[in-house]
Amino acid sequence: MGLFLRKVRTGSGATAVQIARTRWGVQTILEHLGSAHDDAQLAVLVTIARERIAEMNGQEQLDLDALAPASLPRTSGPIVTGSRSRVLWDVLEDAYARLGFDTVGNDAFKKLVLARVVEPTSKADTLRVWEDLGVPDAPPLSTLWRTLARSVTEDWRSKIATVAYAHATRTGPLTVVLYDVTTLYFEAEREDKLRRVGMSKERRVDPQILVGLLVDQGGFPLEVHEFAGNKGETLTLLPVLNAFRERHSAPQVVVVADAGMLTAANLNKLEDAGFGLIVGSRTSSAPYDLAEHSATVGNIVIDGETIETTRVMGTGVNARSRRVVWQYRHKRKIRDNITLNKQIERAEQIAAGTRPAKKDRFVTLGTKPGVNWARVEKAREYIGLKGYVTNLTVAAAAARDVVAAYHDLFQVEATFRMAKTDLRARPMFASTADSINAHLTVVFTALAISRHLYKTTGFTIRRIVRALRPLRDVTISIDGHELTAPTPPQGEAAEILAKIYP
Repeated sequence: MGLFLRKVRTGSGATAVQIARTRWGVQTILEHLGSAHDDAQLAVLVTIARERIAEMNGQEQLDLDALAPASLPRTSGPIVTGSRSRVLWDVLEDAYARLGFDTVGNDAFKKLVLARVVEPTSKADTLRVWEDLGVPDAPPLSTLWRTLARSVTEDWRSKIATVAYAHATRTGPLTVVLYDVTTLYFEAEREDKLRRVGMSKERRVDPQILVGLLVDQGGFPLEVHEFAGNKGETLTLLPVLNAFRERHSAPQVVVVADAGMLTAANLNKLEDAGFGLIVGSRTSSAPYDLAEHSATVGNIVIDGETIETTRVMGTGVNARSRRVVWQYRHKRKIRDNITLNKQIERAEQIAAGTRPAKKDRFVTLGTKPGVNWARVEKAREYIGLKGYVTNLTVAAAAARDVVAAYHDLFQVEATFRMAKTDLRARPMFASTADSINAHLTVVFTALAISRHLYKTTGFTIRRIVRALRPLRDVTISIDGHELTAPTPPQGEAAEILAKIYP
């Protein structure tokens, strides 16, 4: 009978979808199904048209003339009755289940976590996110508040941490963990036991909390802990590691941390507790550590070359000799040289009186400030070098292994950036210790899902959400029939789905 689907571009830029026939060389429009203004609407109308053509072709003794426009019965036209981002929600639910987080056994908590992955917002506004996504059986706000309270009283964070560790060790034992600390501030007028004014990484004077994050070498989160905002960063490491080892009965692991954790007392405590350690060394220690290698240092030109030395840290009975690995990198030399020149420029400005006199790296204070050129020249000898302090023997870890483990610290920084930007971890709407605890439990779980999907696809969670959220299942009612049409994935969305479901 020559029935076919016809798509026509309209004057408004939309695409009209029609059912037409060809008879004796003449095309006749039998039915106009509607006009699509985007890919999702077009996919729905095309699906409806194909269904209608299949029905028409399947009818016996079909009267074609009865299908002509003059004889067509009047219809109400297609009406959209529902729409949901099924593909995105399915991907997130699958990730939640694959990581083992279903062990929490609370559907409201799962929906809350997944909504935060999609669009971080206040807990009350999460209801809007669920509605926009078309999430079925979304709980009311009262259930959400009860769920958050239960997450604290029943310590769901421990359950999440346990299954996160199980996921991280599926392919083998965990031998190295990475640790770092960040601050989250509150726009609050008064301090309390947790929210305290302290040393801020964001250079603010508001009450804050410290958040310690322990991850594996790929940046997958293993533990998160909050501390009072005025607590010293170096005092957070051991409690987190002890909790980690106690929770998992974990074997001895090597912890990698930045130079901020470098105090003799802190390293002694870690070593006495049985932990291996690799900690960044401050560059200012280079002239002292490498004094006996001064002739060699000036001849280092090979990128990646290392020198090993020792350093006595601590005093009296607490003094211990530490192995220090120094590595030269050409890229670091270029970067260090730029920094050094800026520091010299500041020192010269202070000496010239065009900048307020204050203690600076290359400034000599006195009756008349000046530039300490001897110190400048000494510093130039060591640019390009970075030191790493460890208690591991050469047999346990070669110099290249020590350096490589420390370089993985960027994974913690990347995870923190994801938490602060993509998941907006700052709990601006939380005011009590329990509400902050519950909030960070949600963020911790969402962070694990985000890192898991990043490792699986190579796409950040923002790109995944941006690509998959528009793939909506649209339900349309037409002439009393309901049809559901999915938006076909294309481009980046198709690439992401192919990596998740190979």
